Amino acid sequence: MGNEKSALHGLQVDEKPVEITDFWVHYTAHVNGYGAQKVSLFISEPSLHYNANFGNPSPLEKAAKNLMLYRHPCILKYVSSWHKGSKFFLTTEQVKPLIQTIETQSTLQICMGLYSILRALVFLHEKASASHNNICSSSIYITSEGCWKLGGLECLCKSNDLSSAYLKKIKSYRYEKGISINEDATLSSASFKAIDAYAFSILAEDVLKLKNPEEVPSCMEFVQFCKENLQNADPCLRSELSSVLQHPFFTHDFMRIYAVLEELPLKSNQEKEIFFGTLILQLRKFPENVVAEQLGRLLLSRMVLLDTTAQEKFLPFVLKPRDGNDTTDNNLFTIPTFKTYLVPKLLQMFCIRDMSIRLVLLSHFNSFIHTFQIDELKSQVLPELLVGIKDTDDHLVSATLKALADMVSILGAATVIGGNRGKLFTDGRPNKVKENSQNNNIANTLPFTSIIEFTVPLNTNEKTIDLPERPSPDGGEDKKENVSAIAEEEYTWSDWDVQETVSGDIHSCVPQFSEMICQPNHVSGDANPTPIITSSTPTSKTTASVTEIEKTKMIKSTFAKKSVTLSDISELDIKNSKLTNSIKEEYDFFTDMEPVIKKAEILHVQEPQTLSRSVFDVKILNGLEGTEENDGWDEDLSEWGTDDASELKT
Repeated sequence: MGNEKSALHGLQVDEKPVEITDFWVHYTAHVNGYGAQKVSLFISEPSLHYNANFGNPSPLEKAAKNLMLYRHPCILKYVSSWHKGSKFFLTTEQVKPLIQTIETQSTLQICMGLYSILRALVFLHEKASASHNNICSSSIYITSEGCWKLGGLECLCKSNDLSSAYLKKIKSYRYEKGISINEDATLSSASFKAIDAYAFSILAEDVLKLKNPEEVPSCMEFVQFCKENLQNADPCLRSELSSVLQHPFFTHDFMRIYAVLEELPLKSNQEKEIFFGTLILQLRKFPENVVAEQLGRLLLSRMVLLDTTAQEKFLPFVLKPRDGNDTTDNNLFTIPTFKTYLVPKLLQMFCIRDMSIRLVLLSHFNSFIHTFQIDELKSQVLPELLVGIKDTDDHLVSATLKALADMVSILGAATVIGGNRGKLFTDGRPNKVKENSQNNNIANTLPFTSIIEFTVPLNTNEKTIDLPERPSPDGGEDKKENVSAIAEEEYTWSDWDVQETVSGDIHSCVPQFSEMICQPNHVSGDANPTPIITSSTPTSKTTASVTEIEKTKMIKSTFAKKSVTLSDISELDIKNSKLTNSIKEEYDFFTDMEPVIKKAEILHVQEPQTLSRSVFDVKILNGLEGTEENDGWDEDLSEWGTDDASELKT
């Protein structure tokens, strides 16, 4: 097959065949350029099957013609067919033969499968007026989603063409067990539908004989019905297949939900409202893994997603998984079940470029985003979302940007946004105030502010602060009292001088003069104002040195030690003040207080060499490190106008 496969443009055929029959070889192939979509490829050699009995064309060619003509959801989907050399090729949707998977099928899956085959036969009988003539396990295929599809249409013919001669001609190609003994009498005395009814009953017995009948209600009754009714020796007493659909085996609660979902396009708006209004309550009666496995495809179908009632009353409970330990959560699936059965379908749906479908998914995106793997989000979901932000619809772009915002917390901004990024914002929150009740320290409260605090007596009766009277700086206004000049300089002017000296010392790093905050001194009898000087450390770069801050702290601690204790408030009066040895021997605070002024440092930043490639890129002018290039939302400026491109670059 190597030479032939190389000649099939656009297809990559697997080496190992799926099945080999008398008429064709079945392979699985990959279609290039369509998201690695898989199809089934049937290859036959028509020259090997030309004979007088079957005639021309070959069985595969006739099957391809009928598949192309008779289209139904329960019939194998035709894709393409062609001749190449002496061989004939047929491609269909990816399927496997039922005989390869029947052992792993549960009784409920078989029930749903037989229901699909019945629907296909009813379509052929009542809509197409055709007879299949070869209902058996080899004519049924299973899709990747577990759906049963009717194939084997090489023996199909119109009801007008059905005759004893035709049945005799194709007898060697039919399933022998499915042929009735008195088939010739059927054509003369009964409808052509009886031929397929008999073969269907044989199929039902074959697939149900090794299964547990207790899993599905009325299973044993259905098997008995097939023997007594559909295999009746008198073809006229056999029921039509359309009435078999009403058997209790196909009408229990689970099958009723499945039937409505399959035939949803045929339902009226009123029927849809009633159905979706109570659907979530009905599905909670069944095991969640059975519901997800058997109905997951239908619950996320296009017709369900676009239905208004389903969007309001049903989808919020399906697209949001629940925590298995939360008994109050009314959502349908737990996280493990959701990941196993629904996530693969959601990944496929994100590849659909349909605005209505995408908006529904984005509206619930934050509910199920955590169920995806990191690689799935990065390689499958993110590229599709980035396509959405370039659409012309504002609503779609807005919803897409919200979804991308949810992905930032999982993948990081570098992956979602991409491009050159830098730290362009700083943390402007004020520093935390550290209070020390014993030392009355307040540090780092306001940047660039030096604070001078005075402890003054508090009038407890009126709860007001009594400030001591401050003499005039030049001493020229107060002429009533004569006080020694030495005492006035050494005592009265001490705190004023300290204020001027300190303010002059830190003037280079403080833009405004210090505030004066008066606090009460809680020591009884102590009426002497004790100056406490604190300086807050600026949060930005300043020219203040560490030595200046240490000097300020030294002045503060010295003032606290040298504070004078007064026994009476009257001693604050200048005429009653008494000089003590401790005041005379007061330490000279202004030693080595000369300010140190440093030359401002100039930082030269090299201009960036390359232009950013993303619409979210920025030019980093502060020399920040740690930036990383990533082509996340890569944007070609050529797509913008000339003016727009120039604005982006600036």
